[in-house]
Amino acid sequence: MALSDALNAARNLGVDLVEIAAGANPPVCRIIDFGKFRYEQNKKEKETKKTQHANQIKEIQLTPRIDPHDVSIKVQHAINFFCEDMKVKICLRFKGREMAHKEFGFRVIDSFIEKTVQWGHPDSEARLSGRTINLIMSPLPKNKRAPNPAGEGASNDDSEALHTPDIQEGEDEEEAQDDGGPASKGSVPDNAAETAESEVQN
Repeated sequence: MALSDALNAARNLGVDLVEIAAGANPPVCRIIDFGKFRYEQNKKEKETKKTQHANQIKEIQLTPRIDPHDVSIKVQHAINFFCEDMKVKICLRFKGREMAHKEFGFRVIDSFIEKTVQWGHPDSEARLSGRTINLIMSPLPKNKRAPNPAGEGASNDDSEALHTPDIQEGEDEEEAQDDGGPASKGSVPDNAAETAESEVQN
């Protein structure tokens, strides 16, 4: 159909001539209401985004000695992810001698699950792999999910990572020296030079 004929047909029907495939040869057009066309396109885009979110897995890192305030922030991040229909992978890493008390790590995981049970559920039991406890949680269906306490449209800063500081070896010794503790090996008392001079004169 010629372009002029298509335009006339669209005018007679009171709708629009919309180009669907500009790259085709010849270009493909449809006689359709443009408002309805945009509505269908937006609906398809939303469905695509939902599918993409469902396939995404966000990771949240914990430690056995994590501060309660940091836990509350991590919990809110997980809730935000669940409300966006994303899965959450929880990783709790042990360092050094923390492996001697693995039960502390599992307690942190269990507490995290209890705090997010209204928005997500574990896919399986938490498992220890090497020095890390891993757990995958999936969002509940919307009709069974509690409202987001942060409100609609709440988002996460993926770059934000909160961890409790670890005490490094040697920090206690440095603090003791700063507080007037015992001097380190090889240090010379202030009156050593005066004592030596007096002995030489005598």
